[in-house]
Amino acid sequence: MGGVSTADRAERVPKQDRSRATRRRLLEAAVACLAEHGWAGSTVSVVAERAGVSRGAAQHHFPTREDLFTAAVEYVAEERSTALRALFPEGAGADDRRAVIAALVDLYTGPLFRAALHLWVAASNEEQLRPRVTELESRVGRETHRIAVDLLGADESRPGVRETVQGLLDMARGLGLANLLTDDATRRDRVVRQWAALLDEALG
Repeated sequence: MGGVSTADRAERVPKQDRSRATRRRLLEAAVACLAEHGWAGSTVSVVAERAGVSRGAAQHHFPTREDLFTAAVEYVAEERSTALRALFPEGAGADDRRAVIAALVDLYTGPLFRAALHLWVAASNEEQLRPRVTELESRVGRETHRIAVDLLGADESRPGVRETVQGLLDMARGLGLANLLTDDATRRDRVVRQWAALLDEALG
């Protein structure tokens, strides 16, 4: 009688774990490469070398360059979303709004935002990349908006509240763009304080 032996099953689980670990290394290396070198300097070979895997192994997981980099930005965005929710597991009261706003603004600083920006710029010039990045950005944007609404305790049935949250996220993205050129932490803190005051008034 056939069947899978215990030894075969034991071998398969570590193999799956290794495959997941390889995939994760590739995704993290892809974001780091994109943030540091931009689209032009980020190839599958460069990412594979940084991740410590062969080009063939990289292409087994991600057959095309577009597959790799869109998956990478989505993966890290999901990790960041999970971490953001974990900062405020019970949501935020009015007293915590400034901390929530500061945490949302932080989403738009650092390597992930820089990598995403390079991907957006590349997508604006490359036809085959554009629809994938547009769809990805829409999905990530919706999730970020949902998180902001939850953490701020915003009631979007009230007039103007949805637009206020959208404005907050647009402002955060703008601060992230400004931060690419100079570290503007002092100005950013003043803007966060002002937005916290505006949101207290808008959200009640």
